[in-house]
This record gives sequence, structure tokens and C-alpha cells, in this order.
Amino acid sequence: MKLFRYLLLGLVLIVLSACTDDSEVLEEEASSSNESGGDLVSSYATDATSLDPAGQNDLPSDQRRNVIYEGLFYLDENLEPQPRLATDYEQKDDNTWVFNLREGVKFHDGTDFNAEAVKASFERITDPAVASSRANIFEMISEINVIDDYTLEIVTEYPFAPLLNYLAHDGAGIVSKAVIDEDYQNAIDKSDLDISLDEFYESREKGGDDYEEIANKVGQNVGEIVEQKPIGTGYMKFQSRTPGEKIVVERFDDYWDEPEKLDTITFKVVVEDASRIAELESGQSHFIQGFDNAQWDRIENSPDMETYPVYNLSNEYIGMNTTKGPLEDKKVRQAIAHMVDKEAIMEGIYYGIGREMKGAIQEEILGYNEDLEDLDYDPEKAKELMKEAGYEDGFDLTIMTNDSPERVDLAVFMQEELKKIGINLEIEQLEWGAYLEAVSNGEHDLFLLGWPNPVGDPDQSFWPLVHSSMQGSGGNRSFYENEEVDQLLEQGRQEQDEDKRAEIYQEVDKILIEDQPFVSIRQAQSANAARTEVEGLEINNFNKPDFRNVTINE
Repeated sequence: MKLFRYLLLGLVLIVLSACTDDSEVLEEEASSSNESGGDLVSSYATDATSLDPAGQNDLPSDQRRNVIYEGLFYLDENLEPQPRLATDYEQKDDNTWVFNLREGVKFHDGTDFNAEAVKASFERITDPAVASSRANIFEMISEINVIDDYTLEIVTEYPFAPLLNYLAHDGAGIVSKAVIDEDYQNAIDKSDLDISLDEFYESREKGGDDYEEIANKVGQNVGEIVEQKPIGTGYMKFQSRTPGEKIVVERFDDYWDEPEKLDTITFKVVVEDASRIAELESGQSHFIQGFDNAQWDRIENSPDMETYPVYNLSNEYIGMNTTKGPLEDKKVRQAIAHMVDKEAIMEGIYYGIGREMKGAIQEEILGYNEDLEDLDYDPEKAKELMKEAGYEDGFDLTIMTNDSPERVDLAVFMQEELKKIGINLEIEQLEWGAYLEAVSNGEHDLFLLGWPNPVGDPDQSFWPLVHSSMQGSGGNRSFYENEEVDQLLEQGRQEQDEDKRAEIYQEVDKILIEDQPFVSIRQAQSANAARTEVEGLEINNFNKPDFRNVTINE
């Protein structure tokens, strides 16, 4: 009987032990499941204007596109180009580059990534029919030659020093060739052209007046399919979009590298700063980008939230339309610049968050000049310049801004300052998309905007903002034109010696201080915050979150 009891007790202990082990395994599996999945909600003040890499040149769109598309290269924390969809490269001569591409990569539609897809994407963004505001990022390329499925040759029209940096630009995101073909076919079908897709491509290859007519007709509908089917090779793939409300992406399980851990990311539009922070506090959002600088302490002192500050490579500035009325006179522009009290703006509007800028280059960028002499705050000098320009009695101007609270505050601040020299400033506030369109069309006098440097090279600090070829949607919304500046920028692109390049861009900065097409104010410290249960989040120098390693540990 005792033997039976011992045997029975042993059996019970074995069963209990087995149950305990199963419970621990289940708990571990559940924990693992929580860490390797989940639906992250990320909230922003503005919606994307486009999910097409050839679309509008704005940061909110790039922040969404960044998870869908990839380029041949990316920039590391030192702004050095590193291979992504390329594996390596060789520069054959000053103008010829050969790239070896990564094999075994799939687009979200299941088609293969290869050299033909790269060629199609690059040629599309420079196609006059597409009329991309980003066409300039490839304007130096004269030939794109497919050597074989995974080898591509790029020939530039002239030596172009920052080519690899430019291949890391968001506009260089590679789109599925199947989608590109479908997009062009759709545009051809909707036009009155009686040509095949192959005939269209042949005509584009030849160029000239004949293609100009075709491009005008096709261009009315080109891009529709790419917007509907934004298909790249990124770690997340497009799921759905409700304009003005949200964009949802989901994990791409066939991603060539380590697959994303999150199941989905919802890019939600929450216009009001206070509402975004309230969502973060309540857990309705896991991550937010953009909030009033007065809220840093509130977030940092919360046990449930943490900040992710980033000095991004951006230039927040007051732009002036150099082709309109009194603003054509650089003395008037200098007078306005002398009324920009950067110290007061930094403390009163930005709460000391960020770096005050002098000139257009951030200190991380080649060509930064710490000894540059900027125009200081000097109301008396401003009045003298207004008198010299013949505007002693002042005039009326309009300043245009979007609905960013800090920009609205800055507009009000400048309204009060410019009264002191007789300028009556009317404030016009528009929704983001309408605002970009208005300032790109030159409908403004003054405007408030930021310019991110998406390639980490001084060429992008200046070329889009002031080269005469970039007027309008290309970035030069001051409609500035200076032949010497154009020549220096063209020289800077070709110069291979970094020290000489730095000198060229420092000279451009000096000329812009004299001409004042815009007043550089601040390098932003981007306001990002997340719930403490969000782990593995990284944000790069361009204020673009990388969600590859993110987990939500509920």
C-alpha cells in the first residue's frame, strides 16, 4: 500500500511539474508574441500629399514613404552612404559608375527587384510626362544602362561628387516595374493616343518635340496607379488609405532582410498638438511626431511617455518672393532681415529648443562656417535701408503659413516687428497641401517654411532653394536668381576635392547673406515622443523613424 501511495505521489508531482512547465512555455510564447507583433499607431499633424517617390517634395510624405520604398543606398549616422539594394559599386571614371545589385529581393507585388526596375524608376522620375518636382535629383544622369539582371551602369553628364548621397534620396526609392508599366498604360488609355506601351517608351527614348506632345497628353493621368498601388521593397507594404485621416501599412513577410516585428503601422492624422499628446497619454497613439516646444517638460516628466529629440538637417526660414513689388529690392529684404530677432524667436517661440542658424548650412554639413557674419537684429539699420530703397512710408505685405502653431506664432511675431518699419503684414494661413501649392505658384510675398537636407550634402542645402532652375515647386519658392550663385553651385557639384567644395559653399552662403532671399532662423530639434512600452525605435538625422526593430511590450 505504501508503495502504491509513493507511486501515486510521484505521478502527481510529475503531472504538476508538467503543468508548471507548460504554463511557463505558454507565458513565454505569449510574451514573445507580444514582442514580435502588434499594431502601432503613429500620429502626425499633417497627412502625406503623395505616396509616390516622384510625388511632392515634403517631409510628411517622406516619413510615410520611408517604410514602403528603399533605394540603392542609405546614409548612416555620419551621413556616409551605405549599400541597401546595391551591394557594392565601382567608379570607372569621373562620369561612369557601375553598381552591383542585391539578388533575391521581392517587391510587395511578388515581382523581382532587378536592374530593369531601377532603370525604370530612375527614368520615370525624370520623365517630362511625370513632371516630378524631384526630377532634379537625377538631372545629372545622361545614361542608365542595364548590364545584366543585377548590374547597372550610370553615366553622368558631368562629374557629380555627391552621386551616392543622391542615390540615398527618398525620391530614389525603387518602384515595381510592373506598377510603373501599368501606370503608363493607364495614362495612355485615358488619353487619345493610339500607341502601345512599347511605342510610348521608344518615343520617350528619342525625346524631342514629338515626345513633348505625347508627354503633355499622358501627363494628365500619369501617377494615378502608383498612388493607388505604392509598391516598393520596404519592410512594410501598403494596406489602405483614408485621405486626411490615416494610412495603414502592414508587415512584408517576404522582406529580404530581417522581417518587421510589428503587424501594422497606422499613420494617423491628428491636427491639434494637444490632441496628439492626449492620445499619447491615453495610449490611443504609441508614437507622435511634432508638438509644441512648451510641452517637452510635460512629456519628459510623465512615467508613461518619453521624448526622442533629433537635431534634424533642416533649415527653418522666412522666405521672400524676390519677384514681387518692394521685395525685388534687396535693400528691402535686408531691412526685413534686420527685423528678425532670432534670439527672441528662439526663446519666445521655440523655448530654446533647437539651434539658431546663421547662413543656410547646419554644423553637421560640409561647408559650415562658424565665422560667417549674418545680419543682426537692428531696427535702426532697417529703417535706414527702407529709406534708401524709397519706402520710408512703408507698404503692405502678406505672409503665408500653414497651420503649424509655431509658424503661426512666428507670423504674428513678425507682424508686430515689421510695424516698426512701416510694413503692414497680413497673415494668410492655409492647410498644408494648399499652402505648398500656393507658395510653389508664387502667390505669396513672405512665407514660412522649412527645408530638410535629405542627402546630407551641401548641394541640397542650396541647389533647391536658390538655383534658378528650381524656381517654384522644385524648392526655390523665393524665385531667386543670381548668375554667380548658379555658377558656384554648378562648380560645387563637380568639384571632387572636399576642401575646395567647402570653400565654394561658404562663398554661396556669403552672397545669400547679402541678397537675403530668405532668412535662416533655426535648425530644428524635432519633437518626437513615444509610449514607454515602445522599444527599439530609432529616428535618423532626417527625422524619419525606423520601425524595423520596434516592439510594443504591453
